[in-house]
Amino acid sequence: MTAQPTRPHHAIWPARLPRELVLPDTSLWFNLEVSATRYPERAAYLFFGQPLRYAELRRQAEALAGWLQAQGVAKGDRVIVYMQNCPQFVVAVHGVLRADAVVVPVNPMNKADEFGHYITDSGARIALTTADLAGIVAEADAQVPAEQRLKHIVATRFADAMPAEIDPAERPSETILQWLLADPPLPPGALRWADVLAEGRVPAPHTARPDDMALLPYTSGTTGLPKGCIHTHRTLMQNVIGGGQWGHAGPETVSLGVVPMFHITGFIYGVLGSVAGGGTTVILPRWDRELAGRLIARHKVSHWTCIPTMIIDLFGSPNYASFDLSSLRYLSGGGAAMPQAVAERLQKEFGITFAEGYGLTETAAPTHANLPERAKLQCLGIPIFGTDSRIIDPDTLKELPPGEIGEIVTNGPQVFKGYWGHPEATRASFIELDGKPFFRTGDLGRMDEEGYFFITDRLKRMINASGFKIWPSEVEMLLFKCPAVQEACVIASRDAYRGETVKAVVVLRADARGKTTEQDIITWARDHMAAYKVPRIVEFVESLPKSGSGKVMWRQLQEQEAKAA
Repeated sequence: MTAQPTRPHHAIWPARLPRELVLPDTSLWFNLEVSATRYPERAAYLFFGQPLRYAELRRQAEALAGWLQAQGVAKGDRVIVYMQNCPQFVVAVHGVLRADAVVVPVNPMNKADEFGHYITDSGARIALTTADLAGIVAEADAQVPAEQRLKHIVATRFADAMPAEIDPAERPSETILQWLLADPPLPPGALRWADVLAEGRVPAPHTARPDDMALLPYTSGTTGLPKGCIHTHRTLMQNVIGGGQWGHAGPETVSLGVVPMFHITGFIYGVLGSVAGGGTTVILPRWDRELAGRLIARHKVSHWTCIPTMIIDLFGSPNYASFDLSSLRYLSGGGAAMPQAVAERLQKEFGITFAEGYGLTETAAPTHANLPERAKLQCLGIPIFGTDSRIIDPDTLKELPPGEIGEIVTNGPQVFKGYWGHPEATRASFIELDGKPFFRTGDLGRMDEEGYFFITDRLKRMINASGFKIWPSEVEMLLFKCPAVQEACVIASRDAYRGETVKAVVVLRADARGKTTEQDIITWARDHMAAYKVPRIVEFVESLPKSGSGKVMWRQLQEQEAKAA
């Protein structure tokens, strides 16, 4: 372990925490083995009151691993996991890891037009999904070249992990309940999850080591299709172990698992971290503010990682004053800034400090976090264990002093190993400072005298809607498939609730003019892209501003939108 140079935040570093972590020299799967041995009858997860105990979680994951290996899944092979939050998601992840393979988590909001890329780019041959999404997988798979198609689609039902009767206090809204209980027919050839586990296959000995690849989550960028981020057992272990120490977590912890598990934050804390610590996670498959309020009280939830819009929505409930939040002792999150007024209200009415953090898919979530005992509002926090973050001039690449705005760059044990199949993009994402590689985040920020970081803007072209990162180029590529669209430029528009929302500036094809409305474009988009990417605003124009080289001048449109706002 190499000693880190002294940085400003070390002066306020709490005595309870080590500066750097000593990580286990084992795989992520071993964390489940340990917890299942220590706490076999403890509920690892609760799903509408139905427990999935640690011993059973291990048994199901091993049965899945044995089946995967029987289908030819070998060390390093990729397996897609495409589900909303449910206990089966956790079983799927640990089953893939037990098989020495690599988890490819895909956003369950993606449509078939988007999903095919994850099949072809990752090289996965098996997809683990839910019955409501199996049709999307099959539709996407049918569109990819025959030699790249999936070998198997395995689908589970939410009801398989739910109790026969749900206690009224655990009952979700009627809309969500009907969705959970539905049992749509599976596409031809798809396998039932229950049948796969029932085969009872025994996996070969586990051989994965810390530096083997474990996870391939996808992130979009300024250009092109989403790129996979190579994470090993070791890069993930850093925040799995560190998150528990930072937030006072342990086997007594009860967490609310509502942040999407496919997302790197939900994956680290809701799937891997909770299991490693031996705690219990109460799962919500979709956000339901009334149910969330009841579950926090009913199960004495102590830890909740969330998105600020969830807190805002909770306060918007007519019943919020009756929610008993007294069990909460660690409330954290990120993805979007917490409005100061809401943070102050949390503190005043419930005595809870919201500890914001900051991280990216490339960094396995947090590189920065606010100390729960010393948090600053609307602040990213300080660099966490063994992490060296700096502010540099994005042009000269020289480090800047406190107070000056520049690009945030980070070196740490949790930083990814590169973009899957994109060595040139990997090289462009790193610079060297003091002999160490630093990842360029593309975010502009500043550091105060105590070493706390604050975000100010983005170098990358990106929209942040309620914590969902939306890359305009990806939305534009999908819009070009619309038969009415000749050209499109996607920009951010201010939104009182989401922070930012998606606006599409569209040039219609000649034969669509006068026949196509803005709502027609929005309706088409809903059928072809994830809901959070769908433009909420569409503006028709005769032409888009372009540079001398013919490139669309999106900044000009963005600046016009900002002035109008």
